Amino acid sequence: MTHPNFILLYVDNPQHSAKFYAPLLDRQPMESSPSFVMFALDSGVMLGLWSKHTVEPAVPKIPLGGSGELAFSVADTDTVKAMHADWSKRGLEILQQPVRMDFGYTFTATDPDGHRLRVFAPCDPAL
Repeated sequence: MTHPNFILLYVDNPQHSAKFYAPLLDRQPMESSPSFVMFALDSGVMLGLWSKHTVEPAVPKIPLGGSGELAFSVADTDTVKAMHADWSKRGLEILQQPVRMDFGYTFTATDPDGHRLRVFAPCDPAL
């Protein structure tokens, strides 16, 4: 069985988005062109930033982000708090302050195109 291993986000300007994601992911893109940028993540998953103006087949109307999330699972609530402080200092728009939800402790930010970025520490099932 095959498993998804590539995430594509449609963005207004891939080069601008790459400048946002490079320090956030602590890595430089492995591929970069005017219409597409790709990052290789430690998990083996690839993150592609594709110009919404050149994606093929063309999508009749690509809405701003917000219809999905790029989620970052971390070890514990202290890491969630530390990432929230770091991302706030970097100037990311925070949509949701750190809060405990059914699935764990979390906060949500956005990238320059409005895609949601969620950081969470899963609940301990023993609790």
